[in-house]
Amino acid sequence: MALGKRYVKILSVIETEKPWPIIGHTSAVQLLQRSLQRTGGRPHHANLFLGAPQLGKSTLVRVFAQVVLCTDDVQRPCGVCRACRLMARGSHPDFHLIQPLDKGGQVDRLDGTLRVEQATGLIREAALRPVESPYKIFHIQDFHQAHEAFANKLLKTLEEPPESVVLCLTATDRNSLLPTIVSRCQVIELRPLRPQLIAQALVEQGHAAPDQAMLLARLANGRLGWAVQQLSHADGQQERLTHLQSLWQLLTADRIARLAFAEQLAANRKSQHLFGLLEVWTTWWRDVLLAQAGCGELCANIDQQTELTRQAQLVPLAEIQRYLQTLRRIEGYLHHTVNTRLALDVLVLQIPRLHDLRGV
Repeated sequence: MALGKRYVKILSVIETEKPWPIIGHTSAVQLLQRSLQRTGGRPHHANLFLGAPQLGKSTLVRVFAQVVLCTDDVQRPCGVCRACRLMARGSHPDFHLIQPLDKGGQVDRLDGTLRVEQATGLIREAALRPVESPYKIFHIQDFHQAHEAFANKLLKTLEEPPESVVLCLTATDRNSLLPTIVSRCQVIELRPLRPQLIAQALVEQGHAAPDQAMLLARLANGRLGWAVQQLSHADGQQERLTHLQSLWQLLTADRIARLAFAEQLAANRKSQHLFGLLEVWTTWWRDVLLAQAGCGELCANIDQQTELTRQAQLVPLAEIQRYLQTLRRIEGYLHHTVNTRLALDVLVLQIPRLHDLRGV
């Protein structure tokens, strides 16, 4: 089918289509729908999806790709045509996923890098005609982890891509990307979801009981993907409790015990473990501040109200605020080349101590 005729069919579908199968992110979906309407169904050649990890960027990219590749003339995505079924299985020949790799060439979305040879392969593939669709869609995940050579090599394709090529980039923050990359893209920013919406989704999809769903929704900080991942990993919540108990013990520990804990952390150098601990501790101290302000109903750790109330009475406000700044600073250090042990020493030595504030 000629591209022009296909645009007419796509446009007639878009103008009457129902909401896409996405939980939340209504403004992002509407932006993409309006963009397709303005161009008569032709997708923008480069799209940048921004948002926190596990917020739903990749899910939205896949649904967007499914809409573009779907062959139904009534509802897009229809979910039943060959293109939709191939997308559901992750095997559509015209949808390509590029992910960061570790030094061994294995996918590593936390510490991996998008390499220049991957950009070379993408450009080579983009020059070929689509296999069975009008478009060939490339989903480049975690672009903020791209090597500078990867980004520079891709600039020409971003600026003047083949007519049939659609690039979808995901990243956490536009400030971590080259301005020349951002300027060539249609930017779609995703916002955190409301806890009530996450809890409702977890219950309705049969993932969790109401109480568990609400706890995870509060802890998720707007990230449905994170909440679902916690349910699929049985040890996820136990790890959170372990991080909290370690923090509570360190509140009264001396310098020697604190440095010993830092040594243990440094021995377990997995970034996922360290950043997981930082997230749990940051959420905890934020909750303590909320409890001090009389806003306990907004706390994330709703299963630990007794301990929250106790620490809110025993830790000075100024110390909590200083330590939250320390947590942010240490997280920034760990994202760059630093002496991990020294950073962790600072992390544990500056943990606030308990005080009797009843007479203050």
